[in-house]
Amino acid sequence: MSSNEAAAGGDLLAYRAPVADILDALDVTGLDEVLALPAFAHVDRTAVADVVGEFGRFAGDVVAPTDRPGDLDGARLDPATGTVHAPAAFGPAYRQFVAAGWEAVSAPTAHGGGGFPAGVGMALQEMLASANLSLSLNPVLTQSAIELLSTWGTPDQQARFLPRLVVGEWTGTMNLTEPDAGSDLGEVRTRAEQGPDGRWRVTGTKIFITWGDHDLADNVVHLVLARTPGAPPGTKGLSLFLVPKVLVGPDGALGARNAVRCVGLEHKLGIHGSPTCVMSYDGADAELVGEQHGGITAMFVMMNAARLAIGMEGPAVAERAFQHAYRYAAGRLQGRAPGVSPPARSPIVDHPDVRRLLLSMRTTTLAGRMLVYLATHHRDLARHHPDPAARAAAQGLVDLLTPVAKAWPTDAGIAAASAGLQVLGGAGYIEEAGMAQRLRDSRITAVYEGTNGIQAIDLVTRKLPGGGGRTVRDLIGAVARTAAEPPPANGSLDATHDCLAEAAAVLDDVTGRLPARSPRDVLAGASAYLELFGLTVAGWLMLRRARQAAAGAGWAATADAGRQADAVAGGVDPVVAALESEFFATEHTARAVGLARPVLAGARRLDALSSRPA
Repeated sequence: MSSNEAAAGGDLLAYRAPVADILDALDVTGLDEVLALPAFAHVDRTAVADVVGEFGRFAGDVVAPTDRPGDLDGARLDPATGTVHAPAAFGPAYRQFVAAGWEAVSAPTAHGGGGFPAGVGMALQEMLASANLSLSLNPVLTQSAIELLSTWGTPDQQARFLPRLVVGEWTGTMNLTEPDAGSDLGEVRTRAEQGPDGRWRVTGTKIFITWGDHDLADNVVHLVLARTPGAPPGTKGLSLFLVPKVLVGPDGALGARNAVRCVGLEHKLGIHGSPTCVMSYDGADAELVGEQHGGITAMFVMMNAARLAIGMEGPAVAERAFQHAYRYAAGRLQGRAPGVSPPARSPIVDHPDVRRLLLSMRTTTLAGRMLVYLATHHRDLARHHPDPAARAAAQGLVDLLTPVAKAWPTDAGIAAASAGLQVLGGAGYIEEAGMAQRLRDSRITAVYEGTNGIQAIDLVTRKLPGGGGRTVRDLIGAVARTAAEPPPANGSLDATHDCLAEAAAVLDDVTGRLPARSPRDVLAGASAYLELFGLTVAGWLMLRRARQAAAGAGWAATADAGRQADAVAGGVDPVVAALESEFFATEHTARAVGLARPVLAGARRLDALSSRPA
């Protein structure tokens, strides 16, 4: 394809779901262990392959074509009515999404869901985010609302709200942020007061509310943090309230419009099709969810579910960017690669530095995907394993991995989108080529649901001490044992084993030193520590993937002549998997060793700003 065609878009903007890669990632990270749980006795590998394969086709054929029009049209607010209109292209695709039951695949069967493992639901979220990141945020928040109400809602609330949320007829939102209360939720000022009739009423303003209002569904169910009269200060005084856009009767029927409306839309760098709303609550009817003053505890169920889903957006955007950049590089003739004589010209994919960029995009996508799936599988183990000790151990690993799985893949996704623009060169910087949208859209992923810096703080201050430090020691031990296993005799994974062993040793050493350091010194190195942690675990997963492929295990080994074989056609080539693992090890995992210095350098180096005037 020519550069002119690239500038015009054409097939370069198409998205083809990487079904074989996704199924392989589910396998490497423990799908079989999850499917063995009694809670998933109704699900087998063929069913998983069917669902992933079919949704991949839906995402590519139905959703992906709406991505560019949504970016160009954007969401619009009608100031007269307070109604938000989604981009025109979104409506038909979302209605097909709901009609096909895709929202319900991994939702609880008790409320009309399919009861599939959370990892399968995450795979669907990934493909939806690749196809259209803006539109995908709507189901992400709805899934998180389902999670919260399934855990903390009363039986009455679950009966009235969950069936409609599960199928996507209604959608959910998370209302935390206020003009003076961003990451510090202790400053929330929205108030909730209980009237003589026993009803709660919420008043206040919330900002940055993703899909806070829209015309794709009949109702929007807001989950709102607010402060009740006489509540203690800080986060301990927050309660959680359910505030529907349209009131819901005892039988689940819709009633009058509630006193909540969107009063503004943010003008953003990217995700233009996703309405980011300023929401005004003016004595809106509300229902308490969970215990009074227990809002933060309840809301963390929603937040942690959303953080993993946001982490998945990193590889989702990177996958779309990689496909675009690879097609462009394969068709763009420019210069001559080594060994090519004039007058012949080479496609730029044959130039070594372009290959380096593309392989970096490709391998960080693979690694980030597996990191999120690993955490997601352990959520199912933590909920459904029959052994309480196994549940506790799995939950410890989920807690430890969540900040890493949110931050490392999204940072890698932003880097991949930037690399994709670099592959296209000048054409990439032109909006019409479409790659600029990948970079614009990806940038928010490191910011919302807790900035990546906050994830690093959470990791070093709260998650590392979990289980008395045993959880992190056990994980590092597992990484070290894999690195110490004999590599294949053909030497194809020697560098991977060496780099991983070095990274695991450094991570172990640095982790052991942190408890003796001052809080300020630990925080100064927190982001570097998270990167060290992420690179090490990602390298471990890449090695596990390569070894599984070399052993002939995985989906290709079990595919029959039917539907499952279609889903894994092409499979994972063991030679390619080894090369990808070696590339990731030498280009990425090897950098882990150098991160020990900024982790341990202390806070003194930050004092250069202390005397600088603002």
